[in-house]
Amino acid sequence: MNQIDVILGLQWGDEGKGKIVDYLANSYDIVARFQGGPNAGHTLKFGGNKYVLHTVPSGIFRENLINLIGNGVVLDPVVFQRELRSLEQSQVNFRHRLMVARKAHLILPTHRWLDAASEAHKGKAKIGSTLKGIGPTYMDKTGRNGLRVGDVELPAFRDQYEALKAKHMELLRIYRSVV
Repeated sequence: MNQIDVILGLQWGDEGKGKIVDYLANSYDIVARFQGGPNAGHTLKFGGNKYVLHTVPSGIFRENLINLIGNGVVLDPVVFQRELRSLEQSQVNFRHRLMVARKAHLILPTHRWLDAASEAHKGKAKIGSTLKGIGPTYMDKTGRNGLRVGDVELPAFRDQYEALKAKHMELLRIYRSVV
């Protein structure tokens, strides 16, 4: 029987989950990130080098491990690409060991704008958002109108993107009218 362990955080903050996963990783074949977005991330140090991960699971530094980014993750393509380039520059071999769920939702630039507008609208009651668009992306995910990683391959992707962007722009106009 295969062993599965789950590392869960009890807060919405820097709890050291990535460091715990990294510490335990050698005992497993797969490290999977199943939820969350690219907010604070986790910092790891190996051989005097410092690595900061926001989306990629910390098991990526273990040559024998498969790393999964699951469908509960909201993925910012710009942050993700920057992270992959950093891994390449550090000569981390990840191409055949990193998999991304086609159903993971994409954070769009307009999600960041909505995050900022929502936070500004709350005034003194603001929640202290990281302003990275994570909350608005989850709202689109649960509302079943967000864009997913696999959608980029669809012929209608551009139309879907433009429709969601138009919806976001209308919401931003509403925020501006009440702020």
